[in-house]
Amino acid sequence: MDEIGLNEIEVASLSVVHAAERDFAAALAETAQFKAFEQTYEALSHDTTAQQALSAYRDKVESLNVLLQLNAASENERAELERLRQDYLTRATVQSYAAAQADLTTLCQQAAGMISAAIGLNYAASCGASCCG
Repeated sequence: MDEIGLNEIEVASLSVVHAAERDFAAALAETAQFKAFEQTYEALSHDTTAQQALSAYRDKVESLNVLLQLNAASENERAELERLRQDYLTRATVQSYAAAQADLTTLCQQAAGMISAAIGLNYAASCGASCCG
């Protein structure tokens, strides 16, 4: 993109920016992707079996943390860790949540691309680390 001079940038008042933020958030919240993400998040939050599987995996990672950092964990320990990870990742609610999250991320990246094109700047790169880039 061309380098834009400071005098070429149109600046909006803070109230206009906040109104645009609210409008964008409201529009995003109405998308199928956002609604699916919220629904799958709720389902995952209430899936006690999935939460227990995640807890078991995290506990194992924590107990093996030093050994893993030193690359000193045994094959059996690594296999147990992988089994616990797969036990969590293969749950239907986890897979649904991950798919919904990926769909929402794609939508946000597309929106960032549209914003970038409209303002003549790489929006996602200007914002730093985010779901958009």
